[in-house]
Amino acid sequence: MTAMTIELANCEAYILEQIANPKMKRLDIAKTYALILKSSEVESVDFAKVNQAISARWSHAALRWIKDKAWSGKAFEKP
Repeated sequence: MTAMTIELANCEAYILEQIANPKMKRLDIAKTYALILKSSEVESVDFAKVNQAISARWSHAALRWIKDKAWSGKAFEKP
């Protein structure tokens, strides 16, 4: 079985817009981050910039939480 690729347009701008939106929660960002990791655009995303925006909005601990949820696949698990 091959890995699934998600097609998202302008991933970096999209997640930065979400991070700046006060209505978006950490879990929303974790889901988008996870989708970007599966996207064909993953190589073009400046994750240092994205990670800095997350830390600036929430905290470094929140960045670790978001990345853990995104990388582990737990962002889409039901509570």
